[in-house]
Amino acid sequence: MNSVSPAAAQYGSPEGRRHQSHDPPQMGYQGAGRDGATDEVDKIKSKLLTAWNSVKYGWTVKMKTHFNRSSPLYLLGKHYYFRYEDDIEQFQQDFVSRVWLTYRRDFPALEGTQLTTDCGWGCMIRSAQMMLAEALLMHLLCRDWFWPEALNTLLVEMEPLRSSSPPTFSSLSSISSPASHTSHLHSHTASRHSRPHVQDPHQEHIHRDILRWLSDCPDAPFGLHHMVKLGGSLGKKAGDWYGPSIVAHILRKALETSPQVPELSVYVAQDCTVYRVDVEQLLDTGDPAPGTSSAGRAVIILIPVRLGGESFNPVYKQCIKEFLQMRSCLGIIGGKPKHSLYFIGYQDNHLLYLDPHYCQAYVDTSTEDFPLDTFHCNSPRKMSIVKMDPSCTIAFYARNQADFGVLCDHLTKVLSSPFAEEKYPVFSISEGQAQEFHVPEVLPLSSYAHSRRKRGTMAKRPSSDEFEFL
Repeated sequence: MNSVSPAAAQYGSPEGRRHQSHDPPQMGYQGAGRDGATDEVDKIKSKLLTAWNSVKYGWTVKMKTHFNRSSPLYLLGKHYYFRYEDDIEQFQQDFVSRVWLTYRRDFPALEGTQLTTDCGWGCMIRSAQMMLAEALLMHLLCRDWFWPEALNTLLVEMEPLRSSSPPTFSSLSSISSPASHTSHLHSHTASRHSRPHVQDPHQEHIHRDILRWLSDCPDAPFGLHHMVKLGGSLGKKAGDWYGPSIVAHILRKALETSPQVPELSVYVAQDCTVYRVDVEQLLDTGDPAPGTSSAGRAVIILIPVRLGGESFNPVYKQCIKEFLQMRSCLGIIGGKPKHSLYFIGYQDNHLLYLDPHYCQAYVDTSTEDFPLDTFHCNSPRKMSIVKMDPSCTIAFYARNQADFGVLCDHLTKVLSSPFAEEKYPVFSISEGQAQEFHVPEVLPLSSYAHSRRKRGTMAKRPSSDEFEFL
């Protein structure tokens, strides 16, 4: 897989956009009746903006992410020890197999606009799409599925931390630049790369279908165009920033209106409470859905929460880590303040994530053998958990009633653990059913913890307001 070169990386934020010229940004726009000279100027502007963003956000050619080989690393319920050679290979195939969705440019213009890129504003939608892709892979394939090409891909910008214990294996390294592709893995792992890994044709078809459903074209059911269109009913439009709570409702609408996976539904928790009866109704085993062979529906459970005031409260650290250890966890969509990320694991007190803030060229997924490499990331990244923005959405998956029962039992133990530092749980599970209510255009995000505290006026707005969280 070819890594995205730093020269092609483009980052953006509302703050950065406010400091640009007051004129409408030209990058990614298609204007009618332009002459060749104007188009050439726009291309130059685009290249300059790309280079500036690369410098501004510190994405240099040579970077490393350090992992502690003496501590387990959890990746969506699986754990790996880098002291073992087999775990190195298994982590590689697992990480690279996750679907990676980023900013794109030069796609068909969004409806009612001339926008042909989501650079600078679409990162939360991309994070939500990655989480949905993980759910679709788990639902249509299984959690143990991996992309065969993952083992032919060189992991870059990754190196385990040295420990005080005697070394048990050579360093998992890829210190050289992504563009050069001179990085290498442990020799034992590298030797396995020469083996052919043939993907089952049925699984390859599903893999490509999922990417088509998430592609940047107007008819893709879970693509950017449709997500933005659905966001219009919630007061959002193309070019706005989306929060982790509002994209949860957009995902629910997308699944409800899509015929592609009729046996999969989405439940969005209200006021940080999961009502079991409501979820069980979605899972209810009745007549088989049209086009399916089995009765009942699986469900994606999305829980928007707030883990602190202006910043992340460290007392929730252990609980977040417990969630990411669960096989039913689909990850967390959130990020750093003003910077959306998709969290998929952790090691020690650092979160492992996929970053949507790369700008890549549009890929036409209507072709039979469209390239897959830009939909999979080979650069593991992690950040301190205390840098996490307090507003996020936690996601879980239940295939049936039995799975949901096991999930609730596990969550109840985690949320009510006597060893938990937090006084108030991240969210609650209720045996009852929520009262019917109307979802307004803008919903206030009220966390379970904050609803039980004395309300007061904050002298300073949380930095997470930049995300326009619900």
